[in-house]
This record gives sequence, C-alpha cells and structure tokens, in this order.
Amino acid sequence: MKEEIQVQSEKIEYEIDTKREFGESTSDQVAVHDHKPLGEEFIEEWHFTWRSCITGSLLGCLIAASNTYLGLKIGWTFGASMFGAIFSFAILKPLSRILPPSFGGGYFGPKENVTAQSAATTSGGLSTGFVSAIPAMYKLGLLQTPKADAAALTLFTISAAFYGLFFAVPLRRHFVVTQDLPFPTPRATAVTILALHNSVDGEKGAMKKAKWMGIWFVLVFIWTLIQYWVPFFEAIHILFWIGHSTGYTNMVSADLNWAWYFVWDWPFIGAGLMTPGSTVLSFFIATLFLYGVIGPVQATKGEWTGLGGFRAGSISAQSFFLWPGIALMVLSSIFELLVRYDTLWRGIKGGCIELWRGIRRLYYLFNVKVLRRGMDAPDPALESVPDEVYAEHELVPAYWWISGTFISIIFTCAVMGVYFHMPVGQSILAVILAFLFTFVGIQAAGETDINPIGAIGKMSQLIFSGIKVTPISQMQMNNLSAGNIAGSAAGQSVDMVGDLKTGQIVGASPRSQFLAQLVASIPAIGIAVGMFILFAEAYPCVTSTDLNMKCEFQLVAATAWLNVAKLLTGAAEPITRGSIILTGVCIAIGVISPFIKNFLVPERYRKFYPSLSAIGIAMINPSPEVPLAMFIGWTAGKIWKRVNLTSYDDFMYSVAGGMIAGQGIAALLKCVFQIAGVEGEAFTGSCPFDEEGHYCP
Repeated sequence: MKEEIQVQSEKIEYEIDTKREFGESTSDQVAVHDHKPLGEEFIEEWHFTWRSCITGSLLGCLIAASNTYLGLKIGWTFGASMFGAIFSFAILKPLSRILPPSFGGGYFGPKENVTAQSAATTSGGLSTGFVSAIPAMYKLGLLQTPKADAAALTLFTISAAFYGLFFAVPLRRHFVVTQDLPFPTPRATAVTILALHNSVDGEKGAMKKAKWMGIWFVLVFIWTLIQYWVPFFEAIHILFWIGHSTGYTNMVSADLNWAWYFVWDWPFIGAGLMTPGSTVLSFFIATLFLYGVIGPVQATKGEWTGLGGFRAGSISAQSFFLWPGIALMVLSSIFELLVRYDTLWRGIKGGCIELWRGIRRLYYLFNVKVLRRGMDAPDPALESVPDEVYAEHELVPAYWWISGTFISIIFTCAVMGVYFHMPVGQSILAVILAFLFTFVGIQAAGETDINPIGAIGKMSQLIFSGIKVTPISQMQMNNLSAGNIAGSAAGQSVDMVGDLKTGQIVGASPRSQFLAQLVASIPAIGIAVGMFILFAEAYPCVTSTDLNMKCEFQLVAATAWLNVAKLLTGAAEPITRGSIILTGVCIAIGVISPFIKNFLVPERYRKFYPSLSAIGIAMINPSPEVPLAMFIGWTAGKIWKRVNLTSYDDFMYSVAGGMIAGQGIAALLKCVFQIAGVEGEAFTGSCPFDEEGHYCP
C-alpha cells in the first residue's frame, strides 16, 4: 500500500509495504479484525499517563518545527504518527524499567504507546495554516506583522486545534466502527506498535531504529549549523565550476541564472527516500523540462527575462507557468476527490448521521438535566452499535464533545469577527463547510490514505467567492479565512480519527486518546505560532508584500493560496496569451486525467501514473533544488533497497526522520543567529563569483 504525497500544505507520506507490515504473503495471509483488538492480550491498568503524553508531545514538537521550515519551502508537511509510535517506545520502554514508579517508571505497554503516538500526531499537526493561507494574508497586506498579530494568530490556532479535536469524536462511530474503513497508515502504525511490544526482537529492533535516527539527526544538525558559516556545506555549484574551467558559458548560466546547483537539503533527500517514484519523477522531470529547457530557450530568444520574478511589462519563467501550475495542482486534486463520488456521498451521509445523533443527544440532555422532563425517553447515546468493543467508561462522554464543539464554534466566530473582521454569518458558514468537508476528508483518508486538505481549502474559497463584500481586501480576507478554517478542521479531524483507528486495532481506550490529544494541543498551539513568528522575523520575505524579494523559501503553498484568492475576488493581474492557452490546457488535463486514471488505467498500473499535483508544483516552484534533492534521495533509496532490502525496510524511515528533524531544529538556531545578527559566511571560496571577480555567498 502506498501513501501518496499530498500538496498545498499537506502531508508527505511514505511507502508502506503491505505484505511486510501485515505479515502477508501469497500463500499465508494474516487477517486483521478490528472488532477484536489485537492488543487485548496485554493487561494495562493505565492507558493514559503523563509520561506518555509529555513524551509524545515533545516528539510531535520536533516534527512541528521541521514542518514549518519544510512547509514554507515547498508547501509539504510530514505526519508524526509512525515517528511518535517508534520513538516514544524507544524512549519510554527503557525508562519504564530504570525509573521507580513514583518517577515515571513501571510497565509501558502498547495501549500507553498509542497514547504517546496520539499526542505526537496532535502536537505535530497544527502548521498547515502557517505555511499556506496565513503567509498569503500577509503578502496581500491584509495583516500587520506576525509579532503585532500574535494574539490573533494564537487565538485562531486555538480554535483550529479544538474544533477539529472535538468534532472528530462522534465521527469515530461511523468511520472507524460502523464502516470499518482501512485507514492504511493508522493501521500500519498499530501493527508496528504491537510488533514492538510483542517480542524481545521487536524491542531490539526499535532501539536500532532509534539509534539510526539519532545518528542522522546529529549528523544533519551539525551539518546544517556549519552551513551558516561555510556555504560549501549548503550548496555545491558544480555546473559553474565546470563551465568556468572549460569556458562553456551555458553551464555558468545554468548555475547562476537558472539555479541548477546541488543544495544539501537533507529533509527533501529524506522525503525522496519515503516518497513514491511516480511523484518524485513527475516533480523532477517536469522541473528539468520547464526550467532546464523551455525557460532557458525562451530567455535566449528574448521572449522571457529569466527565471523568477513578477514585474509589470515583463515575462519570467515563473510568472508564465504560475497560473498553469495552479490550475493543474488545484483541479487535479479537486477532481481526484470528485471522481470518487461514492466516497463523497458515504462521507457526507455518514457524517450527517452522526451529527444528527449528536443533536438528538444534546436535546435529550437538555430535557433531562435542565428541564427535568422526558426521563423515560431512550438515550440516543445508548443506541446499539453491534461492532463496538469498548465499555461506556472507555468512550468519550457525549457532553464532552458536544459542549466542546459548541464552545469552539462560538469561540471561532468571536475570533474571526474581532481579529479578522469576518461577519458572524460568514464565520458560521465557514464552520459548516469545514464540518461537511471534514466528512469527505475522513472518508477519503480512510479509503485511500490521502487527506485532500488543499482541495478542501480551495472548494471553500470557491464557495466564498460568491459572497461579495467591500472593500476587496476584506473579501480576500474572508476568502482565505474560509479556506483556512476548512483545511485546518479537516487536517485535525482526519489525524484524530486516524489515531482512533490505531487505538481500535491495538485496544486502547478512545477516552485516553482523546485526553492525550487534548493535552498535546496546548504545546502544539505555542509551537505552531512561535515557529511562524520566529521564521518571519528571521526571514522578512515570508510575510513581505514584495513578491520579488529574495527569499530563503519558495513559499509555493502561500503563492498558490494568494493567487487563487486574487482570482476569485477579481483582483488577479492580467496574464499573457501564451500563459492563458497553457492554463486552458492544464485545466482540461486536470479535469480529465483523474477520470482516465480511475476508470481506464488498471489498478496495478496506477502507481506508475504521473502525479499531476507534483507537476503543478514544479510549475509554481522555480527553484530546482527541492526536486533535485528528492530525486537523489529516491535514487539512493532504490540502490539501498536493491543492495540490502532488510536494512532498507528496517531503517529507511529512521534515517529519513533523522534528516527531517535534524535540519528542521538546526534551522531554528539559524533563525536565532539571523535575528541576533551573528555574522555568517566566514568562508566563501567555494561560491561562484560575479563578473567583477567577487565571491558571492
């Protein structure tokens, strides 16, 4: 089973070998029955503990810090479920034996491991808006500065964290218990947790994974810090030096003018290890063709001015490919969702059924507890669910999630009204759309392992484009806010329900998972807001309204969100005739291709089908460094897999996780150096030099 890349501030997932994870072979299959949790042979008195909650939250914060850095670069983020499961085990299992019970010792089992994993997922999953819609708001001049807006950003993040959390609770009943959707990644996480606890070999394997992760974390962390003073550790300008030595100016131009040089972008090398080949190759080949062939040819002919930039009266490769890329990326994501009309219907229908049951439960409680009448009426919460395996005390009480959802909606409307000047009616509409699209997101993720956050956000933006307000800046604010609310709700809810699926298989109490998610949301809020403010302070280009400002980050997701908002509010800049024609072609491809893939291509060949979303990102992203790093990582992974399959399967995720976390954390220190004015680039001899002979850091 493969998890596919998700774009527009969504999660990069990794390849899961179904046969290895679930113990399947052509002649011997192991069935996983979710109505009988695999973890039931383990006797654990406590599923929720503070040690598991704190450890999981800290692990999730590592991923959150990395996600902010990676998301600002290319708009992709990483899920923390498998990371949290493995490394919370590696930390807590030894400590459980060493420490006395009063200091956090005592038995650590698979159900408590699920609690730690749930906390990690929650604390690592709130960066979505901070790499997409929120930077877009700043670039459109709709907000002031991240420091000045800290209260608004914090309060919005609180609302996003909690309405997604509370609303996920009733959806477990339909999507996890009644429908019994497969949820490939949560299922793989559950089987991994059970394997870790089921034998001595499982524990030894986890320690080896943690060791490899630690080695690569330290290596990449140190390497990234050295980059601040020695640019050779950041970029190698191979084409420049070959061209300079041989007098071949085209090679020098490829390096200096079209950015074809190698960057030690460790997180994306790690991403290449984990990402399906169809996505990596689509991304790399499209970039090579667009910015390695077409762009230079057009610039040589004098048609285009060069690689990047948005300037009136001139055409750059980036400005030409912007709208075709957005069209291909957005429409392919939306129609990939719409083509699964049965998935859409089941998701919306099931979600509405559970929502109606919740409303009936609220009405029942109001009558019984407040009006003191109707006590003989049946409690909707006690309606029979044949496949429910948990006792009432193990489930989340109805009044928890009902009151929590109600308060979250009021809080969201208040925050949007006071800080974002969004009318109450529109805020309520945005929340309703968020709930409806959440049903779709959970159904899609449960069936296909793809959470279409980008498509969900864009559909909310499209609906809000029909609501006209003045001035146009407020219309843009409402448009981006609606998309952000929907995307944030879908992201949080899908993560929460996925965790509940993991708990269902292992046998962990839904109540303990909910409490872990609730506790982990608190540090997650501070980390998400703090990381964004830190990066924005260190790199002003993240929030600058000057789209031509030189920037460390490509801001692919933010660029797509702000341009869609401008288009839907009638403020988009005119584009050239050639770009319009190419946009039309990309629209047709984005609409038709999902139907071809799902109805004409046999399922066994779909893994080779090009990723249109990755091609769309290649059009928007003018910097070849990311696809090149991912291609190198993917190639290295293929070689590693061929040379030693067992080692690859055991340690690939650990190596990739170390790369991602190491550079993400080191990037925070580089931000601090930038803000503090620490002088960098002490040695620049490896850098290319300009026409006057000066070395360029």
